[in-house]
Amino acid sequence: MSKLILVPTPIGNLGDITVRAMEVLKSADLILAEDTRTTRFLLDHYSISVPLRSHHKFNEHRSLEAVCDTIEQGTVTALVSDAGTPGISDPGFLLVRRCLEREIPVEALPGATAFVPALVSSGLPSDRFCFEGFLPQKKGRQKRLASLAEEERTMIFYESPFRVLKTLEQLAAVLGSERRASVSRELTKKFEETLRGTLSSLAEHFRNKAPRGEFVIVVAGSSLKEYTEEES
Repeated sequence: MSKLILVPTPIGNLGDITVRAMEVLKSADLILAEDTRTTRFLLDHYSISVPLRSHHKFNEHRSLEAVCDTIEQGTVTALVSDAGTPGISDPGFLLVRRCLEREIPVEALPGATAFVPALVSSGLPSDRFCFEGFLPQKKGRQKRLASLAEEERTMIFYESPFRVLKTLEQLAAVLGSERRASVSRELTKKFEETLRGTLSSLAEHFRNKAPRGEFVIVVAGSSLKEYTEEES
């Protein structure tokens, strides 16, 4: 049967892959991978031998039709990213949209994604939140930050170790230095760490300690004070 299946992969600990995800990867005719070397490591760990093809943000625009043609020929194709769920700050959206336009069945498996454990362990309200992913690096960055100044929901950001300090400082400038936040890094890995405090205290921490690993920043919305008062 022609089908595209989105398969989440572990964000760190290889034991976090689901049984169903392994079954799908083993039975697929083709696996589209963000980085074939990273995915090959995972597949070798679980003795999965399926053809791999590269599918990443630098080639997805020009390869969409060819991939869809392959699926339509009767290929069960699994799409994976380097870590987590395809389409969540990773390639996937464009292919899913094109498959649906061409009436190719699309299925998505539940599984690992970094922002969920970061959110629920932050100690900040998780009943209502907005996922912002990576902020623009240059153009549009200040505009995006300004648009969040009155956001009432808990906000979630992804960030690299090279920009996490800058992002914390800019968030503090826009949202207020005393806004509550948490920073999680290396989730599910050996050196997993979550720090909680104010934006200013977290920024100060990384001024004194070089950031390492991939980061998830969770920031309280502007309504946290009202939320806390209602709970009390």
